[in-house]
Amino acid sequence: MSDSDSVGRRQFVLAVTTFLGSIMGAVIGLPAIGYMLSPALKSSTGEAKIEVGPVENFQDGVPTLFTFTRTKVNGWEKTVNSYGVYVLREGDKVTALSNRCTHLSCRVKWNDEKSAYLCPCHDAAFEKDGAVRSGPPPKELDHLEASIEEGKIFILYKEA
Repeated sequence: MSDSDSVGRRQFVLAVTTFLGSIMGAVIGLPAIGYMLSPALKSSTGEAKIEVGPVENFQDGVPTLFTFTRTKVNGWEKTVNSYGVYVLREGDKVTALSNRCTHLSCRVKWNDEKSAYLCPCHDAAFEKDGAVRSGPPPKELDHLEASIEEGKIFILYKEA
């Protein structure tokens, strides 16, 4: 063997140190990179089945406001939003309507005297079933899927 074919001590130590350093860097670095990227890669359905309460808590024929919150995680940002739904029970049928006006998203309130949902922003009014009675709203109140299961009312919330 000639001197040019042999590996010196210095080159051997450098090669071993480089190899071991690469292994240690991968063992520490890959999980750290995964941790940093994981929130951006997570997908959420934005859909939830929410228990509203027992059927007997909702008077027949009278819209009742039910409020709930949903937490949305977008990367590292966490946002909690409040939502309102009017639940209308008519016998075994249940209807759920958003309490946001379809004009400018103001919160509507049920008025027993006028038998309508009234919007304080632009004098809009909606019928009991959510149809537009008067004012500028372009469409009826948004409907949410609602069901009665084992004596309890549930709504299916779908994030837009």
